[in-house]
This record gives sequence, C-alpha cells and structure tokens, in this order.
Amino acid sequence: MTKVTSIPADDSTCGWFHLSQPRKPMPSHSGETRARWVVIGAGFTGLAAARQLALNFPGDRVVLVEAQEVGLGASGRNAGFAIDLPHDIGADDYIGEIETAKTSLKLNLTGQQILRSLVEAHRIDCQFRNSGKYQAAIEDRGVAVLEAYRRGLDKLGQPYEMIEGEALPEHIGTSYYRKALFTPGTALIQPAALVKGLANSLPANVELYEHTAITDVDYGEKIVLSHRQGRIVADQLILTNNAFGMRFGFLQGTMLPIFTYASLTRPLTQAEQARLGGKPFWGLIPADPFGTTLRRTHDNRILVRNSFSFNRDGRSQQKYLDRFVRTHRESFERRFPMLPGVEFEYTWGGSLALSRNHMGHFGQLAPNVYGALCCNGLGVTRGTVTGTLLADYLAGERNDLIDFLLSSPGPNRNPPEPFLSMGVNANLWLGQRRAGREI
Repeated sequence: MTKVTSIPADDSTCGWFHLSQPRKPMPSHSGETRARWVVIGAGFTGLAAARQLALNFPGDRVVLVEAQEVGLGASGRNAGFAIDLPHDIGADDYIGEIETAKTSLKLNLTGQQILRSLVEAHRIDCQFRNSGKYQAAIEDRGVAVLEAYRRGLDKLGQPYEMIEGEALPEHIGTSYYRKALFTPGTALIQPAALVKGLANSLPANVELYEHTAITDVDYGEKIVLSHRQGRIVADQLILTNNAFGMRFGFLQGTMLPIFTYASLTRPLTQAEQARLGGKPFWGLIPADPFGTTLRRTHDNRILVRNSFSFNRDGRSQQKYLDRFVRTHRESFERRFPMLPGVEFEYTWGGSLALSRNHMGHFGQLAPNVYGALCCNGLGVTRGTVTGTLLADYLAGERNDLIDFLLSSPGPNRNPPEPFLSMGVNANLWLGQRRAGREI
C-alpha cells in the first residue's frame, strides 16, 4: 500500500478562474467503482488522455479523478501561452540539435492544433487567438539571448520579426524595453476557461469526479485507489498529475514543484487604454527566464507574472503571495508609468513541474501503470499532446512522435535533502538577483 502524503491545495485567488464562465463541478466520488481506465489529474494532460482513451475505446468506462475543482489547479493558473516553438535554454542558440528541435516543434504544433480543433468544435469561449508572442529584453544579457534565439530560428527556418525599442510602444504601449523578438505562431488563451470548456465537452463514456483526493494506492493485480468516501478499482492507471506523481510512488526525487506568481489588474478605463496605446491584445515573455511575463487581455486587463518559490509539497503558501504582490506592483509601475492608480484585483500562485535536465516522462511506470508527467513549463501544448499520444500508445499505435517520447531518458534524479532545497533556493535567489531590470 502506498500512502499519498501530499495532495493539491492551490490558493483560491486565481483571477483566470474567477473571471471565466462558472460551471457546476461534477460530484465527488463515493462508494466503489470499477473501470478499465482511471486517469489521475484533470489538467490539460489528464483531460487529453481521458478524451482520447474514450475515443479509442468507446465501449470502455474511463474514470477521470481530480483532487480539486477543474480549472482551479495548475492548468488554469498559467499565463495562457500555447507556445509552438522549442526553446532549449541549455543550447547556445536556444534551439540545439536540429532534428530534436524539429520534432519538438511538431509536438507543440500538434498540441496546439488539438486544442484549436476542440475550441472550434465545442465553441469553448476561452479567447483563443493566434496572436503570436513578444520576447523582450532590457539589459545586455537579455538582448544577447534574443540575438542567439534569432540565430536558432534561422537554423530552424521559422519566421520572426526583430523589433527595436523605439518601435515597441506601437505594439505593447510601454517604452520600457530595448528590443523584442516577435514570433507569430503562439496562441494566447484564457487558461481556466479553456480547461473548464474541455471538461464540459468530454465524451459520454468519461466519468469525471472532482474534489476527490486519493489518499492510498494498492498496486496489485488490480489497482485500488482509496479516498475518504470510497475506492476506485482500475485495470489500468494513468498518472497525469505532474509532480504529484512522485506522491504515488514513481519518479521520486526527480521533479521540482516550482511555483511562480501572477497578478491581474482591474479593467482599464477608456482613458487609460488611450494613454497606454499599442495593440489591444498581446503577450510578452522575458528574454531572461527569471524576468517578467506580461499579458494585455481581451477585457483590457494587464497581467504581470514573475517571482518563484520552491514548495516541496506542491501546495500553495500564503506568505509568498503576500511577498510577491509587492514585486508585481514594482514591475508594473516601471513598465506602465502612464497608468497610475491601476490596482490589482487578483494575485495567485501556480506550480510548474520542472526537471534539472528538462526532460519529462512518457510511457510505462510499472505493470498496468502509465504516465505523462513533467511538462517543464509547456503544459498547455505539451501536456495536451502527450496526454493524447499516451492514449494512442495504449491503443497500440506507434508513430514518430510516440517513438520520440518513448526514447526520452526521462527526468534525472535530484540531490538528496537538505542539499536539494539549499541548491534550488539558492539558484532561485541568484537568478532573480541577476535578472535585474528584467523583473
């Protein structure tokens, strides 16, 4: 028997969740249920896996279990970038080995197209727009990153536009940045609205149970998942719960639950919109990974995301929200001095599952147990495509993308405690210090 020692517990203040269309959660599970397929985690990966299993096995019962409410977890808390391009921060040109980069591009594009098709088919109102993204820099280190990435995109044959600082206010309003690299392939979304819409449009043979936190697992001939109100007996178990997969006894000591933080303003008035200028809808990521991500949303709010913490148990901590909202205010005021008095309405944190070698897991974990885990910050597209492809693999399908994912060495092991926490916290502190004005 494996005891699940930590369950998700995100803060209740995510702006994306509260501003998206309300939905009635599905009931929590009670009693005993038996199913051929049980999927743990109803984020992008789990929703994709459950949907594709149901389509591949229309006569089978597929059970999807979510510890919280759909849209409240990590998938509904990101900045809303469905990114197409590979971005290998370990390579000099941020592209790396060209054939690997081409396959990563194909994976991301496939995930993006799956989402686009579902949004159109089910008329999901999530502001899905093919807006592209800006990657911007202020300091010399950041500008060097943009130049390196431009060389990598040339090698990969992907389109881009390099925009000098004096032209940027026409795009994003602010004159804070020296240079930006615009790539047209990214789609921008309202992530919580998308996750809710995906949950509401699952095939009929998927049973979704929310507010059902698994507390114990028995990995026998049948897999028995117990919780406070009953148990679920599975022939096959699929884990799509990222770093919480370690709590189920797999890949222990490999994934890092890193939290990042965001604040969202009230809507800008018409006068404030006029003072800001620029395009009415855009997204910007920093050249420095420790810098600030920005969004101007469909309803004329500004999102500011930066700052990191290492929460070993994968659960939210209020002290970080209280601390980092001040950083968000400083970042906002530096970039938007023309918008005094624009207050934040929401501040929240959200977890990323990262590995030190930037690899995830795809495939079998144990007899009758499979997983698509550790998206390394690309959960929207990569989670969608790996969840879908894992369900195809379980149906006996093989293709170049499945073979590529199966060949991954997976996330490597981390140092033991207390060295792990010391090292991660030191790296987060140093990275944020070095980012300087990029924050």
